[in-house]
Amino acid sequence: MTKQSDYSEALPALCAGVDEVGRGPLAGDVVAAAVILDERAIPEGITDSKKLTPRRRELLAEQIKEAAIAWALGRASVQEIDQLNILQASMLAMQRAVRALPVTPARVQVDGNRCPELAVPTEAIVGGDASVPAIAAASIIAKVQRDQELDILDEQYPGYGFARHKGYPTKTHMEALQRLGVTPVHRKSFGPVKRLLSAT
Repeated sequence: MTKQSDYSEALPALCAGVDEVGRGPLAGDVVAAAVILDERAIPEGITDSKKLTPRRRELLAEQIKEAAIAWALGRASVQEIDQLNILQASMLAMQRAVRALPVTPARVQVDGNRCPELAVPTEAIVGGDASVPAIAAASIIAKVQRDQELDILDEQYPGYGFARHKGYPTKTHMEALQRLGVTPVHRKSFGPVKRLLSAT
């Protein structure tokens, strides 16, 4: 899933914002997005995705995709999370998002305090999803994508409440795990799931 708009100006100055969602949940992939905004057409209201309502996020995600110079998604699967650990899987998802961009940015800004290994200069910005529009845009696109995927998992695995808690370790989710057991989309390396598996 990528998008590139007409952009006749020189490309070397392009900067991509990158963010990921889904480090904390017990289930589902970790999803990252990379966005190169057109400074002349930044949708109004872009901020940290966590500060927006689901409906507002969905509307902004569509506006960002339409207005951006380019955007792309990357992910790491549940299996990769269990094999690598969640930090390395998150870095992998961000690498994949940047590499999927249809244009190569001159530099990349990433939310947080760690950078994935990339072929272009990369800067980590703590709180970047609230202060850097391109990172905030990436957080919105990634969040909307992952939420939609958890809605699908909710249909595939009824009773777990994925549509409500999006895989996070809520009381409802933990009770469902105890009652229904571990699914193929649960992260078996994560403590609560690992303990449940060892007890069976």
